[in-house]
Amino acid sequence: MRKLFLLALIALLLGVGIVAVIETDPGYVLVAYGNYTVETSLWVGLVILAFFTLAIYLLLRLLRRVVGGQNSLASWLGGRRSRASSRLTTRGMISFIEGNWQRARRQLLRGAKNSEAPLINYLMAARASYRLNEPDQMREYLGAAEEAEAEAGIAVELTQAEMKLHAGQYEQALATLVRARRNASRHPYVLDLLHRAYYGLKDWGQLLELLPELRKYKVLDEAALNTLEREVYIALLAAQAAGEDSGDQLRRVWQKVPSALKQDPEILNRYVAMLVAGGHEAAADKVIVRALKQNWQPSLVRHYGYLGLEQPARQLAQAESWLASHPQDAQLLLCLGRLSAREKLWGKARDYLESSYRLERSAEVCAELGRLLLALGEPKVAAAYHREGLQISQGGTLPELPMPEATQPPARRQA
Repeated sequence: MRKLFLLALIALLLGVGIVAVIETDPGYVLVAYGNYTVETSLWVGLVILAFFTLAIYLLLRLLRRVVGGQNSLASWLGGRRSRASSRLTTRGMISFIEGNWQRARRQLLRGAKNSEAPLINYLMAARASYRLNEPDQMREYLGAAEEAEAEAGIAVELTQAEMKLHAGQYEQALATLVRARRNASRHPYVLDLLHRAYYGLKDWGQLLELLPELRKYKVLDEAALNTLEREVYIALLAAQAAGEDSGDQLRRVWQKVPSALKQDPEILNRYVAMLVAGGHEAAADKVIVRALKQNWQPSLVRHYGYLGLEQPARQLAQAESWLASHPQDAQLLLCLGRLSAREKLWGKARDYLESSYRLERSAEVCAELGRLLLALGEPKVAAAYHREGLQISQGGTLPELPMPEATQPPARRQA
């Protein structure tokens, strides 16, 4: 309260002092311009000058706010255009996802006019043109995208390659991707497109060379990468199996297969089957015996029964040595039946085959029993096995149907 009273007193004293000074000597101001003159006291002139200066200051500040600054009119108008461009781009993307290519391209191109970053608009417009089967328009918008952004060369090339891959033009896509592969460390997606191009061309050799980079940059997840690696090696083995010197070629490819993958059941069985089909039975024998020591696989035992080695007695002894550890393995018993038949041990062969049949009634063991019993002079039992094997191979039992009566002699039929 005292401060307020003191301030009021000081203001009153200053006012009285100023009034006293004005009354003592009001001063004189004369402003002349051409035929016009303005006369006033000094103190009134100072007040007018102060008001004039304030008006000039406010006017300049208003002009500054209108012309420049973030909150200016020009900035507001520019922001309005930018927001409209963003909305058009968003609508264009939605139309593209919905498959309205014509509308998507129109909206994207309109949105590119006032966009600060029109690259995405032109790239998506090019994709829409591709969907509309308009290659000239597609090339035009890809060129516009490259002009809009100096560093967009890789993005444009990847877009071109992706569209060619989608069209199944693997060779053209590959030519584009090879140029972009130089910067693979910065653009891992190049490797993904490359692997798709090589896969489309069935170029398994190039895919094999690409596998380390795919794993290094984690282009594919581990499961997909393992599946691709398995498929590549199987395809390479199959390609070598068709050659003249297939045995040596198969072994050379097999040596390149990683140790962990050599234990993969699918690859191992394919490799053994190719060796057997190519007549390289001694090599298949070594692979099978070595693999079964590490991991028991009935499918490999089945292949072992197809081998026609120079020493069949040794082969039979080898298979019988496995029986102690795997007495209930139907495939092993089938294999032993075949090897015994190869040694002309008919009784042993029948016993092994019937034991396999009791464990697993497959079309294969039925066929083996059928032909063995037919040769042993038991046609009715052989026919029963053949009939059962045929039913199993057809996926089930026969439907219930009426059958004709028992066959009668011709004379009685005529009567």
